[in-house]
Amino acid sequence: MPSYDFALILSRPLYEDELDPLFDRTHGAVTVSIISDAAHAERPGNASCSWQGPTLAAAIMEVVQHVEASAPGLHVLQVEADPLLTIRDIAERVGRSFDSVRLAITGARGPGGFPASEISTAGHRLWRWSKVAAWYGLEDPQLVEAKPTVQAINGWLALRDVVPDVAPAPEDVTSALSLVIPHVA
Repeated sequence: MPSYDFALILSRPLYEDELDPLFDRTHGAVTVSIISDAAHAERPGNASCSWQGPTLAAAIMEVVQHVEASAPGLHVLQVEADPLLTIRDIAERVGRSFDSVRLAITGARGPGGFPASEISTAGHRLWRWSKVAAWYGLEDPQLVEAKPTVQAINGWLALRDVVPDVAPAPEDVTSALSLVIPHVA
């Protein structure tokens, strides 16, 4: 079974005492933002996930259930499956050295026009994998599966929050997506 990397946006960060149930359910494969006091509970939380599944949809839905079952009142608001990467992450994925990627970013190597970073804070920059892969001319089969899967699941998450009585069950969403979206074999 393939392993999928994705992120979840949560209704709030987890409290430290909520980590053990999540760890037990996911065997440490989900990393979350935590808070130590209720004063910071108003901001969204996030979870980085690496999960095996027959499809990306199945992997996401399984983790959504684990995360929400681990902490009362915690809800997944959105999913993202086109990761943000550091220069080191990019180098590893494209099979190049750190310096080779750094030179491509600065325009000193390659055709120029390297994608702009998506986030730049405190001297740290992150790039969207789909844009970097396209620049290098790489086809990542997981990205082909990710775009429609994430769009459908985010629609389901929104529907579930607005009118939960009409939202289909998670397994129905996964089953429907497996019929129409190509997945990594």
